[in-house]
Amino acid sequence: MPDVFVNYRSGDGDQAAATIEEALSHRFGTDRIYRASKSIAPGEPFDSDLIRGVRRSGVLLALIGPGWAEHPALGKDSDWVSREIQEAFLCDIRVIPVLIGRRTERPVRDDLPRPLQKLADCQSLRYDDRNKEYDLKQLGDWLARLVPELAEADREPPLTPEPGAGTHNTAGDVRGSSVQTGTFSGGVVHIGPSKRSVRMGDGGNYVEGDNSGGIHQTFRRDRRQEGDGR
Repeated sequence: MPDVFVNYRSGDGDQAAATIEEALSHRFGTDRIYRASKSIAPGEPFDSDLIRGVRRSGVLLALIGPGWAEHPALGKDSDWVSREIQEAFLCDIRVIPVLIGRRTERPVRDDLPRPLQKLADCQSLRYDDRNKEYDLKQLGDWLARLVPELAEADREPPLTPEPGAGTHNTAGDVRGSSVQTGTFSGGVVHIGPSKRSVRMGDGGNYVEGDNSGGIHQTFRRDRRQEGDGR
């Protein structure tokens, strides 16, 4: 039984669909991710298989490329992209728009056919091939939170800080003293016996204290979830 149905249009999202499906299949198991060209067996009636795949899923990912909203088939009875999304809405299945590329904007409600207008109100995520690793990780993390069966099958659970350790950080290559890692608390990371500190804020990082030889550090920051129009 698939838990995630990948909805996409050929020529406006099929490459991203293949990449996303492959990454999610590797993380959660191939049988849990439905993509038509992979999941429909040769000789199988595709129309009944597609509808059955949507109805048995917990989440439908609606991949939206740059030309998605202007496609002439959008909203027509013969358009399977539209029919799959409508079926998910009718079955009360969660639909997540996935905006492909940096410049793709969320669909505007008034520009969509009436049966698809609800899509404009759904919180979206973004997939950009130039930010592939992060975007795929974020997509997988969200699916694991939303679908309990995926959380149980997750081969790559999100990292969580140890109790009392604060925000996860990595520090290393500190020369002029022994290499030590520190914990992040209150915007300051204390490193090494000389009490050097690194302050973090929205504008970046800066280092206090003596540093004979330089310091190299890596901090991971989560990008804001897409979907609020920014």
